[in-house]
Amino acid sequence: MTQTQPEGFLAAPSGDQGPGVLVLHAWWGLNDTIKAFCTRLADDGFVAFAPDLYRGRVADDIPGAEVLRDQLDANADRAVADVAEAARFLRGRVGNARGGLAVVGFSLGAYFAFDLSVRAPDHIGSVVVYYGTRPGGDYGVAKASYLGHFAENDEFEPRSGVDELEESLRSAGRAVTFHHYAGTGHWFAEPDRKDSYNQPAATLAWDRTLEFLKTAARA
Repeated sequence: MTQTQPEGFLAAPSGDQGPGVLVLHAWWGLNDTIKAFCTRLADDGFVAFAPDLYRGRVADDIPGAEVLRDQLDANADRAVADVAEAARFLRGRVGNARGGLAVVGFSLGAYFAFDLSVRAPDHIGSVVVYYGTRPGGDYGVAKASYLGHFAENDEFEPRSGVDELEESLRSAGRAVTFHHYAGTGHWFAEPDRKDSYNQPAATLAWDRTLEFLKTAARA
């Protein structure tokens, strides 16, 4: 039986087949930037699906994003369930490929990416995060490898918290590489954030992400 697609955006390569990548949006919601990221992944041979955790709502400014974030936090169990449902859908779409699904999380979405790698360790093989963490938590059950892209100057994610998370992952025996991009702030990889976007850093992060995902898909 074909599983119904949850609310979200699906992008597939021309052959309609490829490794699966779950993309989890930042606190702005499922906007054109996230859809474009999924399309880029599809152009490189991946089947990418981004669930809409805000169910149709999108914010353009920080006050609006804070409202949506707070509403999501108030329904945290539903958000976790939505992410799990999206992962099940994508697994059904691409099959149980060797190495499991990849997950890419931006900012708020990074928390759910880390969380999913612990909640569904047998299904998540690789995790990429952009300027987002998951404070605390035990990664002993996780089986994923991790790649992180972090800003040098980030009021939302201080270096101390990033370093603590990296150490937690290493202590759990996970393969982890965190990159820090000089002269950048939060959202540096999102071109619609005109005051934060840093094209050279974004391009480097994309290249590293693509190589990481391709290597994981070949494992």
